[in-house]
Amino acid sequence: MDAETTDWHYDNPVIPGFHPDPSVCRVGEDYYLVCSSFEYFPGVPVFHSRDLVHWRQIGNVLDRPAQLPLPPDAAASDGIYAPTIRYHDGRFWMITTNVSHGGNLIVTAERPEGPWSDPVWIDLPGIDPDLAWDEDGDCWCAFQGVQVARVDPEAGKVLEGPFPAWSGTGLQWPEAPHLYRIGEWWYLMIAEGGTERGHTVAMARARSPRGPWEAAPANPILTHRGTAHPVQSTGHADLVTTPDGQWWMVLLATRPRGYSPGFHVLGRETFLTPVRWEDGWPVVGPVALRERGPGSPRPVRARPSRDDFDDPALDPRWISPRSRPDDSWSTTERPGWLALHAAGSTADRPGCTFVGRRQEHPASRTAVLLDPGSGRAGLSIRMDEAHHYDIEVADGQVGVIARIGPLRQRVAVRSAPPGPLTLVITTSPDRQGPPGAGEPTGLHVAAPDFVAFHVGDELLAELDGRYLSTEVATGFTGRVVGMYATAGTAWFDWFDHGPLDPPGVPLTD
Repeated sequence: MDAETTDWHYDNPVIPGFHPDPSVCRVGEDYYLVCSSFEYFPGVPVFHSRDLVHWRQIGNVLDRPAQLPLPPDAAASDGIYAPTIRYHDGRFWMITTNVSHGGNLIVTAERPEGPWSDPVWIDLPGIDPDLAWDEDGDCWCAFQGVQVARVDPEAGKVLEGPFPAWSGTGLQWPEAPHLYRIGEWWYLMIAEGGTERGHTVAMARARSPRGPWEAAPANPILTHRGTAHPVQSTGHADLVTTPDGQWWMVLLATRPRGYSPGFHVLGRETFLTPVRWEDGWPVVGPVALRERGPGSPRPVRARPSRDDFDDPALDPRWISPRSRPDDSWSTTERPGWLALHAAGSTADRPGCTFVGRRQEHPASRTAVLLDPGSGRAGLSIRMDEAHHYDIEVADGQVGVIARIGPLRQRVAVRSAPPGPLTLVITTSPDRQGPPGAGEPTGLHVAAPDFVAFHVGDELLAELDGRYLSTEVATGFTGRVVGMYATAGTAWFDWFDHGPLDPPGVPLTD
C-alpha cells in the first residue's frame, strides 16, 4: 500500500454525541452503522461511510409508530436497546430490543435508508440480540446472558435452544454478544463489567455456535478501566473488515471531564480503533483520540449545521421523546418555519412537544430564531424530564429555568423585546463568562463544562454542566438540545447547532 493511502489520521469519536452501542456491516466498499436510541423517536439512526471515519446519517430504521410502539410514560433510558445490523442474502437485517413494549424484534430492508419492514417479534429473553448465518444458511441469535439459539428470522421462531454459551470471565453484565465465522472458528465477542468505567471487551471461540467455547488467553482484549486515559468506558464493540482485509472495531466510549469522579455529558459515543490478529486472537487498543486512518480518506458530504425548515419532512437527525404526533408539528402551515403545537403543559413530564438533536460537540453553540406568538416556548438542553435547562419565552418575558431532580428554579428573567428572538445556548469546558456571585471555591475545576444562555448577544445566565451529565441524571443517553412548546403554538425560523469555534466569538446571528 502506498504512502498516500496510509499517511492520514482521524480523530475519535468518529460519531460524536449520544450514539452508543454501535453495530456495523460492510457491503462492497460501503459501511453501514446503527446505534441505540432508547426512548427517542424515530429510533435506531442509520449511518453510511466509505472509509469508517466519515459518517453521514441517512435515516432511521424505526421511523413509523407501528415499528416503534413506546408507551406515553416510558421511562427515560427505556425503549430501544443495542441494535445489530447485518447484510445477508441481498437484504439488510436489524435486530434489537424494545424493553418498553414487545421485547426482541427483527426488521429488514432492501436499502439501508429504508423503508424498513414492520417488526417480526421473536420470543427470546434478554437484550442485545445478534444475528449470524452459517455455511448451511442457518441463522443463529446470541443475546445477553450469554445464550445462543438457532432461529427462523423470517417467521420469528426459535428452532433450537436457547442454550448457555460462554458468559465471560466472571464480571457483571455479560452482554452485547456478536458471533463471527472467521476461518474454521466461530468467535463470540461480548461486553462485560457494565457500561460504566469497568467496561471491557472479551472474546471466546468454538468450532460451532453450540460450543464448547475457549476463552482468549489475554482477556479482556480491550479495557481502559483503572487508567487515567481521557477515553473511558470502552466496550460494546463490533468488528468489520475493509475490502483489502484490514480489521477494525467500532465501540462505545465516553469522554469524562471535571473533578472526581468525572462527568460525561454527551453520552456514550462511537469510537473506531484498529485490530490485528496474533495466534488466532484479536489484539486491540488502547483506543486513541487520534489514530492512523484505514486505507484512503473518503469524506462524505456533511449535513449542514443549520436547518431552515424549508422541506416538508424533518431531517433524520431530529428526535423527540417517545413519539412525535403528526399534529404536534408542521413545516408547511407557515412555509420556512417549524411550527410546534403544545401538547403537554410542562417539560418536566412526558408529553411535552419537543424536537431536538443530539449535542455533538463539547464546546458547542445552539441558536434558534423563535416567534413565540402568544404561547410558551423555548430552547432546552436536556438529559430527561428531571434534568434540563431551558431558555423560555412567555407573557412578554424571557427566562432561564433549571430543573435538577426534584428542584425547579427560574434563575434569570428579563423583559422580552417584541417580535422574534434569537435564543442561544453555548456549552464550553472553559468558562466563557464571569464567575457568579457566591460561587463555591473549586467550581471551575469540578464542572465538566458550563452552559450559558443568551438572548442575542446578552448573557442571561451560566450554569454548571455537571447536573446535565450521566453521573447525575443516571441512565444510558446523553444531552439533546432542541425546541419545545408548552402552551399554544410557536414558530422557529431556523435552528443551528455546531461547534463553539473559536470560543468567545460574538453570539449574534
